Amino acid sequence: MDWEFLDIANEFNSGISPSIQSDASYHIIISDDEILSINGVHPWRPLNQDEWRWSGLDATVEHYLGEAMGIPIFACEVDPEADNPPGYEFETLWTFLGQVDEPIFYLIGRAKQIVEWHRDHQFCGQCGAPTTASEKDRSRVCKACSQTFYPRLSPSIIALVTKGEELLLAKNTRARGNFYSTLAGFIEPGESIEEAVHREVYEEVGIRIKNLRYYSSQSWPFPNSLMLGFHAEYDSGEFVLQKDEIVDAQWFYYQNLPNRPAMFSISGWLIDDYIKRLQNQQ
Repeated sequence: MDWEFLDIANEFNSGISPSIQSDASYHIIISDDEILSINGVHPWRPLNQDEWRWSGLDATVEHYLGEAMGIPIFACEVDPEADNPPGYEFETLWTFLGQVDEPIFYLIGRAKQIVEWHRDHQFCGQCGAPTTASEKDRSRVCKACSQTFYPRLSPSIIALVTKGEELLLAKNTRARGNFYSTLAGFIEPGESIEEAVHREVYEEVGIRIKNLRYYSSQSWPFPNSLMLGFHAEYDSGEFVLQKDEIVDAQWFYYQNLPNRPAMFSISGWLIDDYIKRLQNQQ
């Protein structure tokens, strides 16, 4: 079945080994954290079985990701010293933001994260012995000391703080591009998600918030975050910026916003959701 007919959003089923036999397959090729693209093919798609076979590349390791509509999909890591095959080029994951449908982007992100996890956990972090792949789930096991290593996920919060018709947006020191976004940060050990939102907002801009409401989540593979999105309302305080994190923070009227994140990010979803609710009240 051709790639464009696969319903990745609704029909993809993850797994650790193929449960069915198929004459077709698709392969996401990764080298040195970059993803192989076919020149002139838009939108992006993985290599089919024949293209992978005749690409001239050899997988150092191959990971089964799952299947969609009976077609298995694999992530294949290749030697970063290997030459690009004619007609192909490697691109960073950032290249695919907004250029492919969201389910495809998440699938590419899944492939990249699994490849990185496998590469980084060849040896046990506790005793140093080699690890082996589990036959039961997506993990690597140290037979010497029984430690188990799963693909890493870093839970993070992201919050849109509002005050009536004003939105609190900030410019981060590490932001890619000149835009303002919502506040975000990682959850610390021993901390609830809600506590993390209150702490991060206070640490980054010095204000207190109230009426915290969960909105949605997003896988964000840069490199392995799971973003948990919230709406919150201003309670008290004046801006005191965390200078190593925040360059600037301001209250912006919802009809006069600065450059802001695109709609492929949960930050953009939060902003758009609040603006729509304000407009519906009028």
